[in-house]
Parts: sequence; C-alpha cells; structure tokens
Amino acid sequence: MAAKKKAASVGAGAVAAGKAAKDNAYVQRLIEDEDLRENLRTAFESARNAYGRMSNGKGPSAALNDKKTQKQLREAATSLREAADSLRNAKSGRKKRKRGRGLMLLFVGAGLAIALNEGLRSKLLDALFGSEEEFEYSSTTSPEQSGTNAAPVGSTS
Repeated sequence: MAAKKKAASVGAGAVAAGKAAKDNAYVQRLIEDEDLRENLRTAFESARNAYGRMSNGKGPSAALNDKKTQKQLREAATSLREAADSLRNAKSGRKKRKRGRGLMLLFVGAGLAIALNEGLRSKLLDALFGSEEEFEYSSTTSPEQSGTNAAPVGSTS
C-alpha cells in the first residue's frame, strides 16, 4: 500500500513538473526554435571535445597551449552566447516586429495620402521647395517686323 502512495506522489510530481515546463517561456522557446537547439548542440559538442582533449593527460594547460582545444572552447563560447542572446531577445523581437509593422503602415498611409490629395501634395511641395512665385512674363525685346507684306514664318502662300 505504501508503494502505491509513493508511486502516486512521484506521478503527481512528474505531472506538476510537466505543467511547469509547459508554462515556461524558455522551454517553449527551446521547443520552437531550431537555431537555438542547434546552438546548444554545437556548444555541448565543442565543450565535450575540448574536455576530452584536456582530460587526455594534457590537463588544463591544453587550454593555453593547444590550438585545437582553444578553437573548440571558442566555438562553445560563441554558440552559448548566441543561444543566450536568442533567449534574451525572444520577447523584445516581437515588439520590434510590431513596431516595424506600425511604421511601415504609417509610411504607406502617408504616401497614399500625399499621392491622392492634391492640397496635401501642394503643401508638402511648398514646405520642401518653397512656395511657387507666380509672375507674368514680359519680353524686353520687341518683335521684329521686316515689312508689312511679309508672310509669317512657316506659312505657305
């Protein structure tokens, strides 16, 4: 009977752990993000290989002298940094995406308003390039008259 109670409590603990994991944002991110899983896998493999080289009788001095061990440790650190950045930026990335969509919608709306509204378009052009000055053209030269019977240029008579 005691074994059944113990099994039930262990099962209840496993169910509670499963619910907690399901509600955890980091676990959800790990499940959904292939790049995050790949970064963690690469970091683990690189660290395991570096550890194997250091435990091969070389000891911790291998990290200082062995170029291959240094490369593996650097790769593990880089992969862990990328994974951590991915987890940190998961929530802010959504906000940036929404903000970007809002800005894009604003620019498209402004462009359409300028294109479709002549009054707004003229105000914008006046603000950018200055208002148009309206003037009347008057010639400073007088038209040439060579004779009273001369035919206009381009006419056939």
